[in-house]
Amino acid sequence: MADQKIENLLELSLDTPEGTREKSENLSAGYNPAENQWEIVIRYDGDLQEFTEGIASVTPLFGGYAVLVVTEEQLIALSSEPRVEYIEKPKALSFAVYGGKLASCIPPVQRAPYNLSGKGVIVAVIDSGIDIYHPDFRNEDGTTRLLGVWDQTVTTGSPPEGYPFGTYFSAEDINAILSAEEKSPIVDLSGHGTHVTGIAAGNGRASRGENRGVAYESDILFVKLRGRSRNGFPQTTELMMGVDFCVRKAIELALPLALNLSYGNSYGAHDGTSLLETYLDNAAGLGKTTICIGSGNEGNKKRHMSGRTEIGRDYTIEFIVAPGEYNLSIQIWKNYVDDFQISLQSPSGSSVVYTEETSGTHQNVLDGTEILWYFGEPSPYSVSQEIYIEMLPEGVYSNVRSGIWKILLRPKKIVDGTFNLWMPSGSSISDETGFLVPETNNTLTIPSTASKSITVGAYDSNTESFAAFSGQGAMCCQFLSKPDIAAPGVNIISCAPGGGYTSKTGTSMACPFVTGSAALLMQYGIVNGQDPFLFGQKVKAYLERGARPLVAYGKYPNPDIGWGTLCLRDSMPQ
Repeated sequence: MADQKIENLLELSLDTPEGTREKSENLSAGYNPAENQWEIVIRYDGDLQEFTEGIASVTPLFGGYAVLVVTEEQLIALSSEPRVEYIEKPKALSFAVYGGKLASCIPPVQRAPYNLSGKGVIVAVIDSGIDIYHPDFRNEDGTTRLLGVWDQTVTTGSPPEGYPFGTYFSAEDINAILSAEEKSPIVDLSGHGTHVTGIAAGNGRASRGENRGVAYESDILFVKLRGRSRNGFPQTTELMMGVDFCVRKAIELALPLALNLSYGNSYGAHDGTSLLETYLDNAAGLGKTTICIGSGNEGNKKRHMSGRTEIGRDYTIEFIVAPGEYNLSIQIWKNYVDDFQISLQSPSGSSVVYTEETSGTHQNVLDGTEILWYFGEPSPYSVSQEIYIEMLPEGVYSNVRSGIWKILLRPKKIVDGTFNLWMPSGSSISDETGFLVPETNNTLTIPSTASKSITVGAYDSNTESFAAFSGQGAMCCQFLSKPDIAAPGVNIISCAPGGGYTSKTGTSMACPFVTGSAALLMQYGIVNGQDPFLFGQKVKAYLERGARPLVAYGKYPNPDIGWGTLCLRDSMPQ
């Protein structure tokens, strides 16, 4: 369509196959299959007769409204008519995966003249697992759409060549599993990876097309990450190997690759200089690759704070440790040129003091809590210095002492003065643990801070408002353009293990809308021969150019939604 004049439900109905549409009372409302005509309501300005010639039925209503009966071609033409302000169906309905697609202007490029479906492009997802039995990941004949799955948790088979663990299941292996009666070793216990993959690339077979994903005819490559931490989360090394595997496989097959990453953590300077971040920047330059990463869900978690010190002014940072924390780590990052004394005070008032003259590793006990300190040095890639504090239960105690703790910064030599503190991300600590005066800026999780990835924040497309949980960039220069873009991430319905659908919320749900959109752009440019260089940073540039604003924001890019919200139709090359 030419603009945003068509309501979501009508876009959905136009995009749904007729055989499916007729099974839904709400989707088929207003459609006459015998005449292939639609009943619609329009709001208009001016003389109705001047732009309705040839339309089968025109019923003017009071106040600039009218009910029309039109063909689909006439409907499309009306959406380009300047005097038509908006077009609706008779009834309202929303399916979340479709709502996200419609809000992101994706259906118009899935129809003529573009007809984009992701065919000829690999959508790779690195996540918690995938339900290989789900109809949305199978062809009409029941065979798999998956090129392969590297399950890092399965040890009964052989890993991909060059990697030390897990089992690689080729498409032939998966088809053999699908046709056999025994249970598959490939599982998704959390449902996260299945849900994400459905948004990016599900074909909607389990819903007769209603919950079809973005790049629904793409090939799918999946890596299930191994979880070796105490909380069962994967490590960055496993993630890096997964990325490496996907990029190499795409190069081997000579196919463009849209890669989706939803994992992240808060450990690091958040300046793009860690090995994970720089590795991803390198990977983005190999083959014809576009990497999309969710900005994380730390925006409202109370786990970050920052400030600026100056000579003669002490800075006190208070944080609360909730009951039941087995351990807690805090990172302080500052410029190496600055020098200040640091003291940590427990809830009982006991304290310990350190200065940079006592650099290295140190150990203390406060209120039954063992305190490990580490004063780091700048790396070859960054001028930032880390001061790391690990808090552990000591002796007979089973948890870190709960209550309000304090960190006191006393400046000794200040040139820059800025500092940042982060606590662990995700579910590794209680939601009640956090800084008493937190800040939402600089809450992007790593590796979404990698400069050459497309960093995706989340917004609520139902209310056209920013999602408060979405990780945000810095308030000043360094990461002003992170995140790069935002996509729908609230109450998104997509695939669930077992063959059905479920609703989930998070930047993990926003990111695959952008990954699928990247796949469509690469199909248009590379597969269809319109632009063989349409991948990587060029995809990011097109998506940023087509991004739409939200009402609450007047400046772009901004730390919340970057250049705006995803609108693929407006991002297509002109």
